[in-house]
Amino acid sequence: MSKIALITGATSGIGKATAEAFADLGINLILCGRRLERLYEIQEILSEKVKVNILTFDVRNRAEVEKALHTLPEELRAIDILVNNAGNAHGLTPIQDGNPDDWDAMIDGNVKGLLYVSKTIMPWMIARKKGHIVNISSIAGKATYPNGNVYCASKAAVEAISEGMRLDLNPHGIKVTNVAPGAVETEFSLVRFKGDEKRAEAVYNGFVPLTPQDVAESIAFAVTRPAHVVVADMTLFPVAQASATVLRRDS
Repeated sequence: MSKIALITGATSGIGKATAEAFADLGINLILCGRRLERLYEIQEILSEKVKVNILTFDVRNRAEVEKALHTLPEELRAIDILVNNAGNAHGLTPIQDGNPDDWDAMIDGNVKGLLYVSKTIMPWMIARKKGHIVNISSIAGKATYPNGNVYCASKAAVEAISEGMRLDLNPHGIKVTNVAPGAVETEFSLVRFKGDEKRAEAVYNGFVPLTPQDVAESIAFAVTRPAHVVVADMTLFPVAQASATVLRRDS
């Protein structure tokens, strides 16, 4: 029987690439996001390989999350893999100059959204005594960098939540994997800089960043380990990067 994976933030970047990687493995999909048109496009393509269902909601809205997930029929609640990928960065400024609206967006999306989705799905996994939760953190959650303040804090929370999940879900046989990518070229910087394409492109100048596919392949590796093996924590860098603040650029 084919496994079922639910992926949040599936309309682009790491989420979309993970959906593609899972489809190649024959894993049926429940793809979640806010951009319905993109979800339809991905569904049409991947339905040639696996069964694809879509849900549209904003992870920051608890009522929306609960309502959408509870529309799933009983057979689709047998979720084997949950990938908590939805989230974003907003702004890159000293904390004293930060925009509270940006702080809310990051904490609500990166932290509370992950919790809202997990809260609904964890009981379904517990009832079946199996499941695998993959939380997408960031190198920013392991090392704070200048002007990253609240974004780094939100990803440090993901790291702590992942560890807490692993401890609390251990009696139920549920795996938890934390994935912390370094520099990945996605829409991330375009969102962080509020559509400033020039500034977003400059983030990746002078080196070869990770691609969403690189991260997706690592997630696929983690979820295909034998039943007795869990990849607990995974940090990914492009070769040019050594830490959150050390990155070699070609002149």
